[in-house]
Formats: sequence, structure tokens, C-alpha cells
Amino acid sequence: MDFKKIKAEGTTVPRDLSILEEQTGNVYETVMILAKRANQISSEMKEELSQKLQEFASYSDNLEEVFENREQIEISKYYERLPKPTLIACEEYKSKQIYHRNPAKENRKGI
Repeated sequence: MDFKKIKAEGTTVPRDLSILEEQTGNVYETVMILAKRANQISSEMKEELSQKLQEFASYSDNLEEVFENREQIEISKYYERLPKPTLIACEEYKSKQIYHRNPAKENRKGI
């Protein structure tokens, strides 16, 4: 999933708990789903940012060569302006783009 294409809010907004528990029937289960997805998104974002910044890495320890790299600063600013992973996860959940299942519930139903 391309997290840059999701139109999530830039700031935190209040959420209606009844809407959050519609899919799972439990607010706490929904919060755990959102937390796990937010961790996945955060890891993806961090890995992508690290790869892009790796291009600008300097492996010399010469202090005289310290300079400001405008491209590196712009990349960092771009990632800072993206919505937070939690907000992206909430938007994905709201638009039903997150697949989730609870094996414990499935085992209880099968008995």
C-alpha cells in the first residue's frame, strides 16, 4: 500500500467510538489493529527514508567537508509533512482497506 496516496488528516481529530467498533465489535480490538498497522506503516516509512538518505551519506571523517545538502533537507521535510502513521492507519481502517482476523474468535466459533 502506498501510504503517500492516502488522504489522511494532517492533525488529530476526535473519533466516534461506535464507528470504530463496527467492524470488530470491540473498541480495544480495533485500537490494537490500528496500532499494529501504524507500526507497519512507520517501519515502511523509516526504511524508505533511510534508503533515500543513504544516497547522501558521507563516509569520510573530515570535518572540513561538512556542508548542508539541500536535497537531503527537502527529503526530510517532505517526510515530516506526511500524515502520522496512526492517522494513515485510521483512514485505511475507515475505508476498510485493512484486512484483520482474530484466530482466538475463529477457534471459539469452530468448537
